[in-house]
Amino acid sequence: MAEFGLEYRFTMSKDDARARLEALGEYLHNKHGLSVSWSGDAARVSGRYLVVAIDGSLTVADGVARFSGKDPGFLWRGKAKDYLEHKLRSYLDPSRPLDQLPRR
Repeated sequence: MAEFGLEYRFTMSKDDARARLEALGEYLHNKHGLSVSWSGDAARVSGRYLVVAIDGSLTVADGVARFSGKDPGFLWRGKAKDYLEHKLRSYLDPSRPLDQLPRR
């Protein structure tokens, strides 16, 4: 299985980042029907969005969030990377209060 991954650096505390990534997980579940289950500082993300099967993990550490998973293929790789980077930038933006991040 080919791997797909990206890293996103942030400046907030790891606990604040994890709470925001949990909110992102709620959004992905509610909006796209993806399964997101947390264990410690890692979440398993799986499901299907349009024609793309999603199977990966999202981890949070001091100053960095990482997603790694199954490569969606040449046609979807760029779109998947752009979408994930946009969501991480939005949810890990310290100027946006946690309670104002979308969950639906």
